[in-house]
Amino acid sequence: MDDRQALADERDRARALSTAELADAIEAIGFSCTRCGACCTAHDDEEHTATVFPDEVRTLQTNTERSWNDVARPMPYGISEAGGETFEWALQTTGCGDCAFYTEDADGTGGCTVHEDRPLICQTYPFSLALSGTSQPLGEPVDGDGLLRAHECEGLGRSIDRDRALELAATLKERAITELTEAIELLERYEPANPPDRTVVVHDSEGAKRPDGTEL
Repeated sequence: MDDRQALADERDRARALSTAELADAIEAIGFSCTRCGACCTAHDDEEHTATVFPDEVRTLQTNTERSWNDVARPMPYGISEAGGETFEWALQTTGCGDCAFYTEDADGTGGCTVHEDRPLICQTYPFSLALSGTSQPLGEPVDGDGLLRAHECEGLGRSIDRDRALELAATLKERAITELTEAIELLERYEPANPPDRTVVVHDSEGAKRPDGTEL
């Protein structure tokens, strides 16, 4: 079985997931955002890193009137000062490593300036699905017994109503299917770029790109 078939099988598995059962698991864990900002900011000299898909970048570009570079950056893994190739985009960060779209009130309460257009990974944090080929947020999962994983977050364990749990479960399922579709299409289009020194190439589901999002 090749990698694409394995990913396709995982996508079929994701499509078959019961939203109601996922919601049951979310309710059992419990979650309510406290707006602490921990999932949007840098920690221990590590920049905030949240994966973002090309379509999500374009949506943010359109609705914020920002350039591709202002919205997204090459995922740092696989890249050094000498350049290199990477396989995902991450939300852009500020000089202090926080998400470029993070804001904070005077009382320290965090917020997102693009809340309605935030990427799927942000919409579903601190949850993820333990499927091969999907993204797992940084941090150790605090519940890995089943398919649903809950990552470290002070909002866990708080009451969540059924409607919110169902909404979160549906978005989590959508995210898994999208991630696996992106991975399959990336493999279909991937060709090593062998970039020269100090050149960065990002491979995504649409092909090889420069850091500004233009096609290579």
